[in-house]
Amino acid sequence: MKKRSRRFNTLLKEVEENKLYAPLDALSLMKSLSNANFIETAEVHIVLGLDPKYADQQLRATVILPKGTGKTIRIALITTDDKTQEAISSGADIIGGEDLIHEIKQGRLDFDKLIATPDMMVSIAKLGRILGPKGLMPSPKAGTVTNNFIKTIEEFKAGKLEYKIDRNGILHVPFGKSNFSIEDLYSNLITLQQSIDKNRPQGSKGKYWKTTYIATTMGPSIPLDINLLRESHL
Repeated sequence: MKKRSRRFNTLLKEVEENKLYAPLDALSLMKSLSNANFIETAEVHIVLGLDPKYADQQLRATVILPKGTGKTIRIALITTDDKTQEAISSGADIIGGEDLIHEIKQGRLDFDKLIATPDMMVSIAKLGRILGPKGLMPSPKAGTVTNNFIKTIEEFKAGKLEYKIDRNGILHVPFGKSNFSIEDLYSNLITLQQSIDKNRPQGSKGKYWKTTYIATTMGPSIPLDINLLRESHL
């Protein structure tokens, strides 16, 4: 069992047991408990009533957070030589074609997101073992395989992110930073909740949202009343 620090145990005492917090109260408490010596990421962890071993219960989608993620991401773009001029104006941090594919094969992974045009996917497929485990493999579902890469890069730079359930049916999604205002975190959280509901898989049966917790990187989890979050913007 992982040993908790004295700092963490002190913070944990501030979270009431067996209480589901209203969204604004939860966000206020989360911010007040953020005392690490760096700007922490605000995360939401959601247990959904999904079994990812079934194809019709998979959940993978993208959402544009209105207040951004607070993170500066490096984007790599792989496209053909004839689109190089257009690619230069796209805002991508790294641009290449077969040369970049070769560099990735040799171990280059100094980027957070990889976007590719469809005509390069045959060549990129051989990088599956390298990119797959790191969640960097471009895919149409994630919006990272596209010919409209200028718009796509703008969206990801502005706060677009991909989310998908893990093998246990749980979502782990960053929705801002500890230095965001409560209002901005709230706006991002609502947008994420609406996206998850909108993209509910067809095979989902019974209760969809089971438990929802928010936390900062180094802080304790705070249970959130998801029904109150829904009702707040109906």
